[in-house]
Amino acid sequence: MSNKIGRVALAVFVWSALGIVFALPDLSADGGWRKALLLSLALWWSWGLLTPLILAADRRLPFSDKQLPRRIAAHLLASVLFTLAYVYVHAAVRAVVGVGAWSALSSTQLLANALRGMFLWSWLVYWLIVGAWQAYQYYQRYLSSELRMERLERRFSEARLNSLRMQLDPHFLFNALNTISSQVERDPKLARGMIEHLGLLLRLSLDSKDRQEVSLAEEIAFLDHYLAIQKIRFGDHLTIDIRIAPEVERASVPSLFVQPLVENAIRHGISRRSSGGTVIVSAERVANRLEIRVVDDGVGLPMGWGLENSSGLGLSVTRERIAALHPNGASHFAVRRRAAGGTEVEIALPLRLLEDEVNTHDAA
Repeated sequence: MSNKIGRVALAVFVWSALGIVFALPDLSADGGWRKALLLSLALWWSWGLLTPLILAADRRLPFSDKQLPRRIAAHLLASVLFTLAYVYVHAAVRAVVGVGAWSALSSTQLLANALRGMFLWSWLVYWLIVGAWQAYQYYQRYLSSELRMERLERRFSEARLNSLRMQLDPHFLFNALNTISSQVERDPKLARGMIEHLGLLLRLSLDSKDRQEVSLAEEIAFLDHYLAIQKIRFGDHLTIDIRIAPEVERASVPSLFVQPLVENAIRHGISRRSSGGTVIVSAERVANRLEIRVVDDGVGLPMGWGLENSSGLGLSVTRERIAALHPNGASHFAVRRRAAGGTEVEIALPLRLLEDEVNTHDAA
């Protein structure tokens, strides 16, 4: 009983915290701060009420994790139904907290206004809840693993079947959705652009779920959509420089491995500087090896930092994936401080062009 009360209290705290955070841009305005806060709380409390139903529906799906396409198809239908339900729950909660009228529930314009306004935003929140729930389930399974090899295989399985967890973690999604929310009324065209990039990120990550390796050009295409959202978020405070040598564009690289490194550079390096900074991603051929560097001029690594004792998941998982794909010392992964300030991540892999595999197969 006490555990259940504790979970309810935690849920109330989390959804209330989200409401407060998303209301912050409007709280500084002169007057109307109380209404802005209540509107934001009503929005997130409504999702808090629906979340147990969403999780219960997910548990009752008659498809296992190995039947991912069917699970996604089922959630596509459920996402529309729950988003429609959210419209009415949100109207009721607004009436309860005093920023809406009960008559809105019976209004014929309620659904029409929602479809024109916040329906797409609400639909994305549904997928965020489902993605966070899937990430939590995979994390629980990882903790229950007893052998190191089982833990490693589970990490690779998570990277393949739940690439959003590895590449679009909840922090990034919250930031992206928050930016979209702030632009919906101010600049709808800009908000639509961000939603488009976010949708392409989701599609590309799902397309690569069954492939451990892709071409470097595909990897950079995924990165471009991620960076487009970050550029909208940080504006002139973020400068990106991509330097990919033409002869390595078809090089085989681990799928979805550059984005976590760039996200690390932005989150832990650039975002902590008031003046912003620059991230440089470069790739070139050196003899028979592919050398990739992610360099930033941010705040740099903290004193005493080491890759072995780092608690960050992105760097450690990326290093383990590379080592597993290129065992016996065939690859190189290093993170170091830059003398001029900032951090540099250096990766060296055996250079293998995807065209080589095609030609070899045809010759056979």
